[in-house]
Amino acid sequence: MAEPRLVVLQGADERDLTKLSEYRAIGGYDALAKARALAPQAVIDELLASNLRGRGGAFFATGRKWSFIPKPDQNPNPHYLVVNADESEPGSFKDNEILSRVPHRFIEGCLITAHAVESKHVFVYIRGEYLGPFEAVRDALEEIRDDERLLGGVTIVVHRGAGAYICGEETALLESLEGKRGQPRSKPPFPAISGLYASPTVVNNVETLATVPPIVAMGGAAYAKLGVENSTGTRVVSLSGNLVRGGNYEVAHGITLRELIYDLGGGIAEGRELKAVIPGGSSTVILTAEEIDVPYDYDALAEVGTAMGSAGVIAIDDRCCMVQLGIRVSEFYEHESCGKCTPCREGTRWMTAILRKLEAGEASDSELDLLLDVCDRINGKCLCPLGETAAMAVASYVLKFRDEFLAHLDGGCPFGSQSPLDGVVAPVNQHTHSPVAEVPA
Repeated sequence: MAEPRLVVLQGADERDLTKLSEYRAIGGYDALAKARALAPQAVIDELLASNLRGRGGAFFATGRKWSFIPKPDQNPNPHYLVVNADESEPGSFKDNEILSRVPHRFIEGCLITAHAVESKHVFVYIRGEYLGPFEAVRDALEEIRDDERLLGGVTIVVHRGAGAYICGEETALLESLEGKRGQPRSKPPFPAISGLYASPTVVNNVETLATVPPIVAMGGAAYAKLGVENSTGTRVVSLSGNLVRGGNYEVAHGITLRELIYDLGGGIAEGRELKAVIPGGSSTVILTAEEIDVPYDYDALAEVGTAMGSAGVIAIDDRCCMVQLGIRVSEFYEHESCGKCTPCREGTRWMTAILRKLEAGEASDSELDLLLDVCDRINGKCLCPLGETAAMAVASYVLKFRDEFLAHLDGGCPFGSQSPLDGVVAPVNQHTHSPVAEVPA
């Protein structure tokens, strides 16, 4: 039986860790004092020893990212720490809970990181709709602002975004933070060299930073013993979809998807059968019910052609229409595309239009192949991952459930209103001109 392993959320079930007194009672901010007694490079060395990898989706080694920041004598510009709290990936809601329940652990992680990269300026870019988490962080900051010993001269600014998915991409986030339209930048230069205000910048995810205090407290080598090789430590996993017990569960890497779904999630709701699993948020390649014995870690998921992403596990039962799922996903990314690069701007619109024709039973065999061709023309040709991951996700539905797509060609959707996705639409204009209507049948 799989069991949670609490590191990031440790103590939150027993105490109200939104309160400074409660957090201090369990040793809160002791790791900050320990880190400040070390040289910045020594703190980075602890993170390198822990092999902590970013929890935002890219899974890049955190210590390595910090080490890319030039020393002050190499670059006289201010150093910045920017926190990506713009959690917008469908299926992921872990950062919401971390900010809401352990805001002081998150703030402590920000202050330790600021020391490690020699920064006095922290910007927290939080999703505008996250009012509760915003208020929790704001109130926690108010509690520590009277204690200059904790802040140590560091300024923390919380900036609320306007609800654009694209601003979860680090360079688009930086553009937005500077007051510009949220669109990705061309790289290089990378943020570590020229990020916020053209200065050295580290961009880290909420869960990544909330993991830093426990690592400093226990030591990097001890943390590295949790989880599995190359995917050390724990992960807060968001379980949703057709499950008995959805929610956030913190577990050690290496637990299988089957254990996540059946042991922690309670299995499929209403006694239905599992059909498929989206393992890391809507932008990841889908897995069939036969593929869920894979360990939940970076390398194991990569071996089966998918990714951990933002750790949003979505269970799909046997009533769900995969064409309808494709439409909802494609509509979302069509709506959220910033429009800067043509393959994403036009390709996501074509994907949605073809999928709508398939669902209505108005498409031909050639248009199913056209859908895969459109996905191929998006993948690998965009400025940022938005269009590419949307294309890979939709293509995986076709490749793994092709018979179901073919069944739509004669008479429309065989699931009809029985599918839990029937009538569920993404926030996109349903009267958008369809380019596929111009393609001869």
